[in-house]
Amino acid sequence: MAARARRRGGEAGRLRLRLFTIILLVAAQCGLAATLSWGLAHDVLGRPAPIFAPSAAVGTIVAALGQRALRTAEMMLGVGLGLLVSDLLIRSIGFGPWQIGLVVMLSIAVALLMTGRSGALVAQAGSTAVLIATFSHVEQGLEWQRIVDAGVGGAVGLVVVALLLPINPMRILERAVAPVAATLHTQLREVAHALAQRDPERAVRALDRFGGMEPDVTRMHEALAGAEEVTTIAPARWKRRTDVEHYRHGIQHIDRMTLGCQALARWAATTLQYGEPVPEELPAAVERLAAAIQLLPREARTGGPFDKTRAAVLDCARLAGQGYQRGAKPFADALVIQLRTLASDLLRSTGYEPATANQMVREAATS
Repeated sequence: MAARARRRGGEAGRLRLRLFTIILLVAAQCGLAATLSWGLAHDVLGRPAPIFAPSAAVGTIVAALGQRALRTAEMMLGVGLGLLVSDLLIRSIGFGPWQIGLVVMLSIAVALLMTGRSGALVAQAGSTAVLIATFSHVEQGLEWQRIVDAGVGGAVGLVVVALLLPINPMRILERAVAPVAATLHTQLREVAHALAQRDPERAVRALDRFGGMEPDVTRMHEALAGAEEVTTIAPARWKRRTDVEHYRHGIQHIDRMTLGCQALARWAATTLQYGEPVPEELPAAVERLAAAIQLLPREARTGGPFDKTRAAVLDCARLAGQGYQRGAKPFADALVIQLRTLASDLLRSTGYEPATANQMVREAATS
């Protein structure tokens, strides 16, 4: 127990360290982009107070991973839309408090109609409309200044994340996948203990925790989008494209595993709630499945081979088959089927074709 606690503490510490280094890098990107965008707009383009350029640069960088290029495009489109609507209206209705409100309302409405959701385009359209409706009658050339600032800031932000300080895509992915894999491993062990101790409430708690994984799964997909974006726009990270593609393939299987583990926990809880007998091999099979999920990301980080993961998966299939042969009842039978499905999914995540994975699970289950 003490060794396991130390190991978990060490893994948590390494995860926090990786998170801290990524936070520092994003903060450094923002600081560098703000500095460069101000200098470019002020010293090169002659803007006396280019306050929107650093703002646009920082806004580009702090956008969700995988959406930085999209955010820059939306930002420029939003600025243009806000300028167009506000300029046309102000020329027709003049200046005043109600005119400002009407201009902003219509700019936001048009932006929302175009996108169907809130975002950078809507925000920039609204803020540009406020600026033009409020100050254009006292200061000339605001339209041009706003376009220049947005363009400089967005471009500098992209240059910083693509060329000067690109994030390591593998670190992003490892940090995002880690909590998903940890939850799957931990809660599968809870299911195994629930089956061994005939504790339906423990199985239900594990089911609830599987159902609460959506935020972590969403962050994992955002990290994948960010890694793919970095390896597309950052030449220094192009060599990581193959590794990111492998992660993309693996994450597809993790999605299925998440749903499959939730179904497994549900069948386990139902089996216990109906008082069906649980062959001793089934808790052991779930334990081996949990071990395989823990081993998979470790072996993936070194690029394989996945010998330990595959061995644990086949152990799971063998034990599930033995449990079935001992005469599992209907709900326990469904539990066995789910275990075999998850075993096949895990083998596929290590590189096997579906037919090969299914054949290996079938042979292990009947051996």
